[in-house]
Amino acid sequence: MKRTAFTKFHEELGAKMVPFAGYNMPIEYKGINEEHINVRTKVGVFDVSHMGEFWVKGPKAFDLVQRATSNDVAALTDGKVQYSCFPNGKGGIVDDLLVYRIDSETYLLVVNAANIDKDWAWMSKLAEEMGMEVGKELYNASDEIAQLAVQGPLALKAMQKIVDQPVEDMEYYTFKKLNIAGIENAIFSTTGYTGSGGCEIYVANEDADKLWKAVFEAGEEFGIQPIGLAARDTLRLEKGFCLYGNDINDETSAIQAGLGWITKFVEGNNFIDREIWEDQKANGVPQRLKGFVMVDRGIPRQHYKVVDAEGNEIGEVTSGTMSPMMKQGIGMAYLNKGFWKAGTEIFIQVRNKTLKAEVVTLPIYKD
Repeated sequence: MKRTAFTKFHEELGAKMVPFAGYNMPIEYKGINEEHINVRTKVGVFDVSHMGEFWVKGPKAFDLVQRATSNDVAALTDGKVQYSCFPNGKGGIVDDLLVYRIDSETYLLVVNAANIDKDWAWMSKLAEEMGMEVGKELYNASDEIAQLAVQGPLALKAMQKIVDQPVEDMEYYTFKKLNIAGIENAIFSTTGYTGSGGCEIYVANEDADKLWKAVFEAGEEFGIQPIGLAARDTLRLEKGFCLYGNDINDETSAIQAGLGWITKFVEGNNFIDREIWEDQKANGVPQRLKGFVMVDRGIPRQHYKVVDAEGNEIGEVTSGTMSPMMKQGIGMAYLNKGFWKAGTEIFIQVRNKTLKAEVVTLPIYKD
């Protein structure tokens, strides 16, 4: 079982630890609800060092990333970040990821922890086909980087105390290289997986102790707390953010998943599976990923069946939980055509009961 550079802090704090993507990770500290609400109202810190980081460098870097990802990398400028996905050549998704443009010949790809080996094999194959040097022009830095996600409405205010550049007014999906708590060239980005604002900070493993201590010291007056993976999941679900393995996978397309906005059919963007997804966008798909809220009391879970008023199966739940902010069961499900409109009545089969729910537009929780 791997340990991140911050694992000792989680253990010292008495976090409940669980195996996740080959790492020993904190699932919760004080409890999911308290941690979730702290992120929505104040500031919370997630250890996300288990995420994968691939560097793409050299004269063919742009061509590789443009070919491998569905979004339009040509639209990026230095200091910008893009949410995207890797199409798998069969109409499905290898993974979803973030693309950072450092400069015209340097990109950082941040991928899901559980998919690092799979993504590395996929990108290595594509790089080799383009004549790039794997291990140099495409480099896997996943085991060398520590990352904290500092999330919540007070996150940037707290972090401003320990950085050498203005960060409170940074645009969403941008980044800076800066000095944070004496650590040079840290990457400070504003993407996030909670929908409550904040930043991610990337440093070398050897700087992890210094970063952890500085972040918590700076955030103390703002009510900062360490947050586990359980609250990370409830936070992202309230905002309708996809989780790979639940809501998207090798069988689902970006169009089916409601990710048409990261699928750019512009001139020159000849990404893998463009023709398949362009056809789906033009001619429609039989199922779409939609958010829903429980009307009857109950908690939906992955793989629960969705039926109509007559009991006909019309879909399947991909993610579900009890919303700490709404105090209602919420979820996302792939639903058949005809059941996509907000306000549509659907029914979730929860164990031996059939419970009423309603389709809603994303985000599910609107603060």
